[in-house]
Amino acid sequence: MSTNERLCRWGILGTASIAKKNWHAIINAGNSQIVAVGSRSAETAQRFIAECQASVPTPYTVDAVEGYDALIQRRDIDALYIPLPTALRTEWAIKAAQAGKHIVIEKPCGVSAADLQRIIDATNASGVQLMDGVMFMHSSRLPAIRAVLNDDTSVGDIRRITSHFSFIGDVEWIQRNSLIEPAGCLGDVGWYNIRLILFALNYKMPVEARGRILQGVHRSDGSGVTPTEFEGELLFDDGATATLYNAFSTSRQQWAYIGGLEGYLHLKDFVLPHFGNEVSFTVANDSFAGDGCFFNLERHERTVSLPEYSNNHHNSQEARLYRTFGDLVLSGKRDPFWPEVALKTQRIMDALLESARSDGIPVTLS
Repeated sequence: MSTNERLCRWGILGTASIAKKNWHAIINAGNSQIVAVGSRSAETAQRFIAECQASVPTPYTVDAVEGYDALIQRRDIDALYIPLPTALRTEWAIKAAQAGKHIVIEKPCGVSAADLQRIIDATNASGVQLMDGVMFMHSSRLPAIRAVLNDDTSVGDIRRITSHFSFIGDVEWIQRNSLIEPAGCLGDVGWYNIRLILFALNYKMPVEARGRILQGVHRSDGSGVTPTEFEGELLFDDGATATLYNAFSTSRQQWAYIGGLEGYLHLKDFVLPHFGNEVSFTVANDSFAGDGCFFNLERHERTVSLPEYSNNHHNSQEARLYRTFGDLVLSGKRDPFWPEVALKTQRIMDALLESARSDGIPVTLS
């Protein structure tokens, strides 16, 4: 609960499956209350509410609302969580901002950076907060990683970041959604890789991006290919490089290495922490020595662990996101960092796609 004893009052705009996870996160935030859920039909909204109430019940009634406009115009809602398909997000996020609603929006925030800029312009005009749904940004692990990256000896100057996020996707789902999710696996999961790279390099933008669609599905409107397996490469002005791999056709993995002149940092689960009550990462400073015919590679590593539950808990990264956002809403203060970093992420994603759709020609970013 915030110091002024008020709660941030939430509406959920859409009934995507990920919204069930956020139902629980909003409840766990401690400073928030779910007021209503909106869908194209009241029956769909009510079914979603019933499923969530059966899993994680609220001590109060949550209204089912027919139509997105009707939910947006409610005066008893301060903030909206928007998990609509990517192709629909811009329209409804702008309408929400114009109605004075603060917004947490799923990623990618728009089909293009131009879409996201329109959303940001609308939130600036209305004086409301915008944040994308990158939950790992709110983990207690990130400040600990930052401390290691900044100590000059554990990793040193970063030279290379390698990351991988993939899972086996449903082929029919991918085909059915290729029009409304045009960035495919790069948008759905690559957004996280891009954000981790930005975080590690203190949100410096790359100067060049190269992308390659390894596998994809042809969109039914004939306008291109939606990637289902993607690799990207980013080049920074100090010589650091970063690579990312995303797929709907490779086993579930979400790992990253951040390598520097002194050592490297390894994350096994940078997006969604493995189930348990701790989050961790490994720091390694391997040493190599040769003496005559003897060549030895010595492993020197340490694990940094912090108490934090994975999902469904009041100190999980999911709950922290909504607690942070709720505090901003209740304080009346806006944090420009969140829309700025979302726009940087979207611009990099756009450049990678542009390169991939132009036979891998490098795309320059300013």
